[in-house]
Amino acid sequence: MTFDPLAIITAFGLIFLAELPDKTMFASLAMGTRMRPLYVWFGTSTAFIVHVAIAVGAGSLLGLLPDMAVKLVSAALFAFGAVVLLRGGDDDDEDGAARTVTGFWPVYTTAFMAVFISEWGDLTQITTANLAATNGWLPTAVGSAAALMSVSALALLVGRFIAQRVPLKTVQRIGALCMAALAVWTLIEAFTG
Repeated sequence: MTFDPLAIITAFGLIFLAELPDKTMFASLAMGTRMRPLYVWFGTSTAFIVHVAIAVGAGSLLGLLPDMAVKLVSAALFAFGAVVLLRGGDDDDEDGAARTVTGFWPVYTTAFMAVFISEWGDLTQITTANLAATNGWLPTAVGSAAALMSVSALALLVGRFIAQRVPLKTVQRIGALCMAALAVWTLIEAFTG
């Protein structure tokens, strides 16, 4: 096995571009407006690393997973996220500001589970498995993981920027609409794919 820098760059470029318009990027953005962005990033990054390991180690397992069940659970989690964001907009503290979800483990677990479940059978996971078969598992794993973690960081930075300039209730409502749209999108994929 060789450690080919070109294979790392190839994996990074392909996965970064494939993940940019992906639903998990928008989920990261929405979570980052309501939760501590660094904690969200740790959760999403861990989930991405696990998926990269699965993709490069056992890409053939993707075909064995029940696609419908994975998409239904993913849709339910996105819908749950929408409800949490909308509920958060209605609960006001004494000073009128909505509470932010805090605590490392609750935020980390929420972010990890949202990404872990929704990434099963995703284009980036399939692409990673294909790249590992042709370019070697280690450079593919390094490039793919770096790309996924970079997209998550980018989404969280954008989310933070928006949260500092737009009222929190507006951000929560937009985030809830995004999560609800992702739930509907995932349901459509489940029944049409």
